[in-house]
Amino acid sequence: MTQDPSPLPPAPRRYGMVNWIGLATLVAREVRRFLKVGTQTVLAPAVTTLLLLAVFALALGGAVREIAGVGFAEFLAPGLIMMAMAQNAFANTSSSLIIAKVQGNIVDSLMPPLSAAELTIGFALGGMARGLVVGAAVAASLLPFVTLRVAAPLLILAHALGATLLLSLLGVLAGIWARKFDHIAAFTNFVVSPLAFLSGTFYTLDRLPDGWQSLARLNPFFYMIDGFRAGFLGRAEGGIATGLVVVLAADVVLLVVCHRLFARGWRMRG
Repeated sequence: MTQDPSPLPPAPRRYGMVNWIGLATLVAREVRRFLKVGTQTVLAPAVTTLLLLAVFALALGGAVREIAGVGFAEFLAPGLIMMAMAQNAFANTSSSLIIAKVQGNIVDSLMPPLSAAELTIGFALGGMARGLVVGAAVAASLLPFVTLRVAAPLLILAHALGATLLLSLLGVLAGIWARKFDHIAAFTNFVVSPLAFLSGTFYTLDRLPDGWQSLARLNPFFYMIDGFRAGFLGRAEGGIATGLVVVLAADVVLLVVCHRLFARGWRMRG
């Protein structure tokens, strides 16, 4: 009696050009990570934005009743929504990477069969998801207090997607570079926050001296907020086409840089 041949070992799983299952799993993990603490990641930014609106509206509303032809609160609201989206997109990717590095479980992201491009896109999409969810929550919280007229919905969507992608990738870059939480705090305080607060969120460009106006036009955050606000008010200071090109170019540059860093494994061990 002949024995059955020993079973063959399982064949390695074959993937196409893109590991869609792995990519979707990474994105789902990043989304679940911030939704599990939604009070901190979604509700808190909405409350903080309401407080900012109250402070600036009360402090400046009496002296500056109109700006750019609309009420000050109506001018301010789109910028606050964009700031909340941008800051939370950055926070999602940067915190995810630095926590994984500090805790030593970054290997859980690096060992699966995911390419450098898939890692970059997966983390970036997770950050974009948080930014967009926060943006929707902030807009909903502002509606009872501010009139949000929509002049160009596609322009709003384009800048929301472009800006959250830009900040997500900037967060990936910061997370890869950082070795400890202090580095992320430094990156936030000395790069992200200054660019955000000097982006025209609270004022129009013509209120700046000539030299500062030229400098402000080099800030990609200015075009993010200016284009997003134009989608509500129908008016852009920096030019709609220029803004879209600047944001897209910044996204492409950061995509390439983050992809190269993942491919090299730079600072992946913390």
